[in-house]
Amino acid sequence: FSVNLPSGLNCYRNENCNENYTTDFIYQLYSEEGKGVFDCRKNVLGHMQQGGAPSPFDRNFGTKISAKAMQWISKKLKETYRKDSRMFGKVFANTDDSVCLLGMRRRNLVFQPVAELKSETDFVHRIPKEQWWLKLRPLMKILAKYKTSYDVSDSGQLEHVAMLPKEAETGA
Repeated sequence: FSVNLPSGLNCYRNENCNENYTTDFIYQLYSEEGKGVFDCRKNVLGHMQQGGAPSPFDRNFGTKISAKAMQWISKKLKETYRKDSRMFGKVFANTDDSVCLLGMRRRNLVFQPVAELKSETDFVHRIPKEQWWLKLRPLMKILAKYKTSYDVSDSGQLEHVAMLPKEAETGA
């Protein structure tokens, strides 16, 4: 392996691509060959998500989201690739939109820069500040035949999370 490796190399594989070159084999190979040059980690998404066997919807959605991600990566590489003689062959991805998360928002796949997520995330509780689905709680209670008053003026706050007063957040 060359010592001049770019950072952030990824190796992707399908679980059925080859019976000999398993995820464990590739991980062990890269770990052994990369000692002192780079580190190696493996992540099997199915194990991480604990979702069981994927449904046809899951497979279809996975295909769509991965295709969209690859199109975005290709577009960003074309935008940031340097062709001038001094920087030939280098990629400069140093703008806020060069690090994004791909997610679903209102039935659309949307890229959102990680820098924008700071204002939308409650890092103490590791949840979004806006819990859009909490507005559906009265309807969910009705559908679950839950005995409750059907007051639709629910504030949309999580019951188990104690929100800090404004003075405590600012340290005043």
